[in-house]
Amino acid sequence: MATAVEELQHLKVADHPVVSPLREPLILGHKGSADVTEDIGRLLEQSPGRGWWLLFAGAATLLTAGLIAITYTITTGIGTWGLNKTVGWAFDITNFVFWIGIGHAGTFISAILFLFNQKWRTSINRSAEAMTLFAVMCAGLFPFIHMGRPWLFYWVFPYPNTRGSLWVNFRSPLLWDFFAISTYFTISLVFWYLGLVPDLATMRDRARSKFRRALYRLLSLGWNGSHRTWSRYETVYTVMAALATPLVLSVHSIVSFDFATSLLPGWHSTIFPPYFVAGAIFSGFAMVMTLMILVRWAMRLESYITIQHLDNMCKVTLLTGSIVGVAYLTEWFIGYYSGNPFERSIIITRALGPYAWAFWTMVTCNMLVPQLFWFKRARTSIPIIFTLSILVNVGMWFERFVIIVTSLHRDYLPSSWAMYTPTLTEITILLGSFGLFFTAFLLFLRLFPLISINEVKGVLGYARHK
Repeated sequence: MATAVEELQHLKVADHPVVSPLREPLILGHKGSADVTEDIGRLLEQSPGRGWWLLFAGAATLLTAGLIAITYTITTGIGTWGLNKTVGWAFDITNFVFWIGIGHAGTFISAILFLFNQKWRTSINRSAEAMTLFAVMCAGLFPFIHMGRPWLFYWVFPYPNTRGSLWVNFRSPLLWDFFAISTYFTISLVFWYLGLVPDLATMRDRARSKFRRALYRLLSLGWNGSHRTWSRYETVYTVMAALATPLVLSVHSIVSFDFATSLLPGWHSTIFPPYFVAGAIFSGFAMVMTLMILVRWAMRLESYITIQHLDNMCKVTLLTGSIVGVAYLTEWFIGYYSGNPFERSIIITRALGPYAWAFWTMVTCNMLVPQLFWFKRARTSIPIIFTLSILVNVGMWFERFVIIVTSLHRDYLPSSWAMYTPTLTEITILLGSFGLFFTAFLLFLRLFPLISINEVKGVLGYARHK
């Protein structure tokens, strides 16, 4: 009787490794190291197709419209928005919190999953990291505009000044947001760039045009691929991952303090920090799935971004979506159980008041829609995943809108009650932020490897018998 080893050796055909029956391979198609370099490198060396140019033209058009609206706002004043004496925060802060949340998945996928040795992250971490940077750039626009006098933005920097005793108000949420955004963006940028260096060296050696060769030579920092270089690189990368991990918890916790430290009914809730963090990862993973499905289809990367990757992301989305749902129920229960008539009034107003349509959109998209991921059929169907991921981000935008506007438009005094309706200028700025995001992401696809070549090579043997 043949032994198990003899059977495996017999099964090998043309020296291809045999796939383990216990776990599925992360990269399909029996790829070798040279295949990975060729497949990913070729995407940058090819001229962009008509589809890329059409998408880029659409994104650039939105960005241009947004810049015009921002210029109009700065030159005319915040009065171009639909704000009033009662609703002083609305679209701008809603969009700020929304974009900060989108950026959380990149750090989570790159840092936390790296530290927990989750090998399935290797095909998606590079694009998620880039998405983080672009989302934080979009988020930073809105507090900058909302300053009213954005040309004085440098006042928030903690530097010795000549203005006497005039200092920034360290109790201001605007200042907290500045430090949160700048810290998060800096660490994310360094972490993203550090992961790019080995791949930039690979592209440097493959580049044919003088511009690309010079660009990659400059950015690869003299990488030579020696054992010593790799050893130092892996040490630094691990340290950076450990430093970036607390940011997942700290940044959106600080953003939640914008609301939780107030005395406004519907805002001053101690559950906000963990609830906001879970919601940020929830919406961020949804955006990653949306982008990865589009990239997977457009660039024919089915061998690298597999159904298994999407399945794992769906499971994380299900977990964080369930946490968000429990946080909703906890918030409503505590508001009712407190016996505070103002807290109870806010809960009722949100569910049955003039913005009830936004509230129930939030509940449907954030509490009910993610529960479909309990079913494997939903987690393995590309059209279903794509649709649900978009619905999740629609729901998360409305969550921020509901928290901000419905807590403000009904003040303690009925005489000061007011409704808020966004103006065309505000809507255009929101669309412009999406234009900035997609313009930057499309340029990223043309300049840098969207999949980490060196990390994918490290998981080629996953699920194989050598």
